[in-house]
Parts: sequence; structure tokens; C-alpha cells
Amino acid sequence: MACQQIGKPYIFNTQGPRTFDCSGLTLYAWAPVGVTLRHYTKWQYSDTKRVTRAQLAPGDLVFFYSDMHHMGMYVGNGWMVHAPHTGTVVQMKQIDSMPITGYGRPG
Repeated sequence: MACQQIGKPYIFNTQGPRTFDCSGLTLYAWAPVGVTLRHYTKWQYSDTKRVTRAQLAPGDLVFFYSDMHHMGMYVGNGWMVHAPHTGTVVQMKQIDSMPITGYGRPG
């Protein structure tokens, strides 16, 4: 579901279906399978189970920077889909391109 949103614009505090911010993208992607996430990176960190990098599976969430102001959804092989910032669109990016704070598994 998250990958289907690639190319859609980033707009702060939106959760689809036409525009997304980072936590809006992840809550939108998980909603169809009955997983409720709150719309804020730190809340989603709290709402998910901690996993290690070795345990990462597609659909897990990756949180960045010490203040956790950004996140993405892991898709595999070191890649994620994310909504970066104003002026960009939902896109793929390698998770190691930003400082990782932690990993979470919804559900």
C-alpha cells in the first residue's frame, strides 16, 4: 500500500489519499489491515514493538534523528518508502542515508 503512493506530494499533517507526510503515509498503509497508528512519529514509535535491524521485515517502521522527526516504512534490502519533506514526493530511499534512532513493528 505504501509503495502505491510513490510520486504523491508531501504535505505536512496529511494522511492521504492524495498527499502525505511521513507518519500519515505509514498509518494510511497499515489501516487496511486493521492496524491503527496515531499521526505523529513519536506516537507511532510508542505504538510499535521494538525490533532490531536484523529482525527488520517489510512493513516495519524505521525512525530517524535523535528527535525522531522523520520515519519511513521498510520494504526490504535496506530500502524504505517515505514522504521526506515539503517540496518532495513519496519516494524510495536507502535507510542508511539518515541517522537511525530505532525500528518498530506495528500490529
